Amino acid sequence: MSRAVDTLRMLGLLSLGLLASGCVDQTIKSTSIPRVQTLEQELPEGQLLDVGIVIFDPGLDGDVDEDFLYPEVRRAEARYMPYLLLEAVQSSAAWGAVRVVPNDQQAMDLLVSATILKSHGEELQLHVSARDATGRVWLEKDYENKASKYSYTRTTRATIDPFQAVYNRIANDLFETMRQLTPEQRARVRLVNELRFARAMSPDAFEGHLSNDGEGNYKIERLPATDDPMLARVRKIRERDYLFIDTMQEYYAAFKGQMSVPYQEWRKLSYEEAIALQELRAESTRRLIAGAAMVIAGVAASGSGDSVSRSAGNIAILGGGSIFKSGMDARLEAEIHVQALEELGLSLEAEIAPQIIELEDRTVTLTGSVEDQYQQWRELLRQIYEAEVGELLPVPSGGET
Repeated sequence: MSRAVDTLRMLGLLSLGLLASGCVDQTIKSTSIPRVQTLEQELPEGQLLDVGIVIFDPGLDGDVDEDFLYPEVRRAEARYMPYLLLEAVQSSAAWGAVRVVPNDQQAMDLLVSATILKSHGEELQLHVSARDATGRVWLEKDYENKASKYSYTRTTRATIDPFQAVYNRIANDLFETMRQLTPEQRARVRLVNELRFARAMSPDAFEGHLSNDGEGNYKIERLPATDDPMLARVRKIRERDYLFIDTMQEYYAAFKGQMSVPYQEWRKLSYEEAIALQELRAESTRRLIAGAAMVIAGVAASGSGDSVSRSAGNIAILGGGSIFKSGMDARLEAEIHVQALEELGLSLEAEIAPQIIELEDRTVTLTGSVEDQYQQWRELLRQIYEAEVGELLPVPSGGET
C-alpha cells in the first residue's frame, strides 16, 4: 500500500475521531442555592435601613457581541429581575422597607443598582453596585451563575428561579456589610438620607446642612431644629412620595406575576437552544475540520501514480466534501434556532407591556413608562411642597396681606 493511502487512512481516522468527540455532555447537573442569612436578634426600628433597588441597566449600550441577546426581552428582564432581588433581600428580615425604584436619583438609605452583562436560559451575569446615603460603597462586584437542566423541570421552575443563587448571594453580601455597621453609623445613614431629600425639595432652606466632597460622599455639617416647620413639611411630602413608590411596588409585583410564566417558558427554551447551539457549533466545527482534512488527503492521494491511491483519493474528496457540507448545514440550522428565539422574544415583549398607574386619591395624568411617570410625580411633589411652604413664609415688608 502506498504512503499516500497510509496518510489518507490516518486522516480518515482523525476525522472520525473529531466527529465522535461530539458525544460529550457538558451540561451542569446541579446548582447550589445559598440560604439567605437572617439576624439572630431584631434591630430597633430606628436602625433599620430602607433599601431601594433600581431598575436594572439592560446592558444594551455600545457594541454587544452576545448570543441570545434580544433587546425586547432584555428590557423586560431589567424590570423583572429587581423584584426577584427585592424578594431575596426582604426575606432576611433585617431591613426596613425594600422597594424597587425607577432610577438612581432616589433618596434611599441604601441604593442598589445592577447592569445585566449576560442573560439567557443557561447563564446570568450581573454587575452590582450598592451605596448608602452617606456615599459609603457597599458593593461593586460581578455575580454569575449557570443554570442546571434540572432548574427547568416543571416542578422546580414553578417554585425557584433558575438563578436564585445570584439573588441570594447579593442579599447575603448586603446583609454582611449592614451587620458590620455600628448603630451610630446606621442612624447617621438614615439622617443623611432625610436631609438629602429635604435639600432636593428645598435647596435654599437645607443647603448648609450637608457637604459633599464631589465624589458622592456626604457629611452632616449642622442639624435643623427639631421643631423646624419646613422639616415637618418635608416629612409629610416624603410620606406622600413613599405612598406613590408603594403604589409602584404593586405595579412591579403585577408585572413580575404577568411575566413569570411566559418568561420561564422562554428561558427554558433559551436554555435548550443554548445547549443545542453549542453542540451544533462544536459539531459544525468538527465536521468542517474533518471534511477539510479528508479533502486535502484526497487531493494529495489523487495525484499519486498508484491507481489504488488515486481511487481512494477521489472517494476521500467526495466524502470530505459531504462532511464539509454537513458542517455548513449545521451552521444554518443554528441560525434557524437563533431566529426562532428572536421571534419568541418579540412575542414576549407584547405580553408584558407596561401599564398606567392609577392613584387612589386622585386621577393624575402621567404618561409614558412607570419611570417617566415617577419623574412627573416628583415634579408634582415639588410644586405641592412649594405651595405649602409658601403659606409658612413671612409676607415681605410692603407686600399685600
